[in-house]
Amino acid sequence: MAWLTIGVQLGFVAGTLIIATTNLADLINTRIVFAISAVLAGIANVALVVTPGGFATAMVFRVLSGVFLGGVYPPGMKIIAGWFHSNRGVAIGVMVAALTLGSGSPHLLRSVFVAEWETTLYISSALAVLAGGIVYFLVKDGPYDVPAVRFNPRYIFDIVRGRSSRLVLFGYLGHMWELYAMWAWIPTFLVAVYGSKSLVDESLNLASLMTFLVFLAGAVGCVVAGYLAERWGRCVVTSLAMAISGGTALFIGFIPLDWGWVIGIVSLIWGASVVADSAQFSTGLTELSEESYRGTALTFQTGLGFLLTTGTIRLVPALSDSAGWGAAFAFLAIGPALGIAAMLKLWALPESKAMAAGRR
Repeated sequence: MAWLTIGVQLGFVAGTLIIATTNLADLINTRIVFAISAVLAGIANVALVVTPGGFATAMVFRVLSGVFLGGVYPPGMKIIAGWFHSNRGVAIGVMVAALTLGSGSPHLLRSVFVAEWETTLYISSALAVLAGGIVYFLVKDGPYDVPAVRFNPRYIFDIVRGRSSRLVLFGYLGHMWELYAMWAWIPTFLVAVYGSKSLVDESLNLASLMTFLVFLAGAVGCVVAGYLAERWGRCVVTSLAMAISGGTALFIGFIPLDWGWVIGIVSLIWGASVVADSAQFSTGLTELSEESYRGTALTFQTGLGFLLTTGTIRLVPALSDSAGWGAAFAFLAIGPALGIAAMLKLWALPESKAMAAGRR
């Protein structure tokens, strides 16, 4: 299970690396990159059902899904950034909320189609193809979209060399240390809590439904954090979100498993805070990087973040098996702690005034 999840992450890293080094999201119309990638990701996803084979075949299609998703998420943020100058944090927050809701929707489908996992893949793949069509045919380029005028594969090094953009990157990595490991293993943890309990005459699996509600809380958290960041500053809001999520990670796994309702409430708090800061890191990077290479910067940032997640996704089940859920989830709090340190250091720099209209 861990390797099937990691396969997507590694594929995403490969896809984003290709896009970042070739400036593809800046040199080619971003909507075309998004649309083609979304359709191909949907095809790779549904291929798990229609193609015979075992674990090796599944891994190939999981990696391919990740490769093509690398052309969906970062370019999607670039498209949104092209439409907003002020309140960009709110706009990208709404998009990441959609990402979070989309990531959780298969769990809602699974809560209904408990014994028909193929149906979940059919529907989620169809939605991916629909997304590509919506972006290509219904979305237009924004007034603040600035395409790159030349190929510059070395721009990713400029991101690392710049003090402010480097600190945003470090803060984002601290956030990603926790996020995808939490998303990957909270469903298994909730199964340990709720077992096979169902609602509505055993037709609605409780663990899968609770998992979806955790993602739904995250979607709400993204939007709320976007509004707060425009008023309080991105450094403040990202630090606050990481303090809440990291603090929750420290103790949720130590709550007795028979305290189902307590764990449910704490899980919702964790779900809301663990992704709330994500859009603000990305928005901050768009404000601190060169406009014509915005897509390259976002793709490079997310690619590094997803590469980091492969380690924590693999380590959480190992720690859970050896020391229990408490130690496994508490281990994830390391990332938010380091992320807070990076963002507080960024707050002290004068360059940070370029974010959130000077609110940093």
